[in-house]
Amino acid sequence: MEVTELPKKITYFPKFITEDEEEMLMRKIYDSPKTKWTQLSNRRLQNWGGLPQAKGMIEEPLPTWLQTYMSRIADIGAFGVLKPNHCLVNEYLRGQGIMPHEDGDLFYPTVSTITIGSHGVLDFYRHLEDSNISLNESRTSTLDDRYIGSVLLERRSLVLVQELMYTSYLHGIKEVESDALNESIRNIEETIYKTGDTVSRGTRISLTIRHVNKSIGGTKLRSFFGKQR
Repeated sequence: MEVTELPKKITYFPKFITEDEEEMLMRKIYDSPKTKWTQLSNRRLQNWGGLPQAKGMIEEPLPTWLQTYMSRIADIGAFGVLKPNHCLVNEYLRGQGIMPHEDGDLFYPTVSTITIGSHGVLDFYRHLEDSNISLNESRTSTLDDRYIGSVLLERRSLVLVQELMYTSYLHGIKEVESDALNESIRNIEETIYKTGDTVSRGTRISLTIRHVNKSIGGTKLRSFFGKQR
């Protein structure tokens, strides 16, 4: 279902996976080797498929348990004729979040995210240099001034961020332990909640599935490093 109260284009799919699939994904993620985890200051993460970088991602094999969901997302046309080739797994403990950011041109302009373990709230903001804000206003503009709305990400849901919402807006997650659901939640009618509810967070795992525009693998990888002897 497209979230029509935000600029194009946010599409929200509640119950994209089943409870059994959620349990399996949690198990596979936490059964991964400890070396797969990278610890950041406010969360930890796993990279699957390679490490995206400007010169090109050197492709790494994807596990079957991830390929299943990447194919399912590709089948709904999320990446046009392309297939996703990278998954970033983020673990957010209660109270953790991520600063507003954009994903940039390393990726095809679509972010697809499956949420498991607990809900999340994805907030959207105009850029500081937005052409609709005067120069003087942009210098003093706060995040609250540039906030345009949020999308509630329920457990087992999928969200697609595309088009203008990918290229022209920032997205982030506040560092709070619970979410007061008000009229700024633009997809509230598509969820099991209602305006006025307060929902406590638990540990949320996000599987952010994307297509890295430049990747090197197979015969391309051999030519990249030169002929083997």
